[in-house]
Amino acid sequence: MNETTSGLFARRRQSQGVSVTSLVTASPLSHMGAKGVMLQPALANLSASEWGQNSWHYIDSLLAESGAVLLRGFKVTGVGDFRAFVQTSAGALLGYTHRSTPRSNISEGIYTSTEYPADQYIPQHNEMSYTRSWPKRLFFHCSVKPGSSGQTPLADSQGVYARLPEDLRARFEAHGVMYVRNFGQGLDLSWQQVFQTESQADVEAYCLANDIQCQWLGEGRLRTSQICQATLAHPRTGAGIWFNQAHLFHISNLPPETERELRREFAEHELPRNALLGDGSPIRSTDLALIRQAYQQEEILFDWEQGDILILDNETISHGRRPFTPPRNIMVAMT
Repeated sequence: MNETTSGLFARRRQSQGVSVTSLVTASPLSHMGAKGVMLQPALANLSASEWGQNSWHYIDSLLAESGAVLLRGFKVTGVGDFRAFVQTSAGALLGYTHRSTPRSNISEGIYTSTEYPADQYIPQHNEMSYTRSWPKRLFFHCSVKPGSSGQTPLADSQGVYARLPEDLRARFEAHGVMYVRNFGQGLDLSWQQVFQTESQADVEAYCLANDIQCQWLGEGRLRTSQICQATLAHPRTGAGIWFNQAHLFHISNLPPETERELRREFAEHELPRNALLGDGSPIRSTDLALIRQAYQQEEILFDWEQGDILILDNETISHGRRPFTPPRNIMVAMT
């Protein structure tokens, strides 16, 4: 922040005559839907971390209404400044345990976004909704703008719920979703990567504490299963929210040829990862198609700009990733 901007910001805070909202302009995040707000600074070189110290109540109120807030045009000088914004705004950062996808730790509490190849599409999902403990807020920072495409599409989880047939919702709500994972086949993340340990005893302790069934199968192979929620009730309104990763964990999420090869190689309970209804019965292919269609219908898009910070209410807004032309560098923090 330059001296002029910093001094003006300090004087405005001291005087209390001008609210934090006067330092920004608000506009819709996307023309594609009502969800999401973009905030841009009214002053040049306004520091995101300094503005955030006094503005979290305002950001949080926008999240409660729209689920997503994009800060664009603020001064963010690297990973340290991004971490400072998150910590001063929303508090302690969470670690990424019980992992589902490959990520690298950039610094304490700051991770790369999912490190799948650039040509792959990542479906809509609420972060860690395949577990019973998930972050409430997600923070993304674009340090390198994608060469082309590479958007992080968003979807309204309440809208997804509303679009699904009542009988489908009833099946999922009655049983929940069972996630089954088999480690040690060399076809997915290893259990060491997922649980961030080399100790089988540590894995067993984590699974016991989190009500995850685990079974060692010999030769370093491990099978886990856990039944989790399919939906949530909105904390303020009580409205239904679709909150699971059944469509993403299910074997049908893979390309058709890959799915056929895996089914030829493995029995249903031996697949590297799969999703079932909580009673152990298969999820209907028609249900999965309707779920994926509902996400598609709810999607909104925006293009990343270097320096952007995106904040999501993880319980009400899902996210994904479009394929991209490198480079692209998006950092992630969770609270």
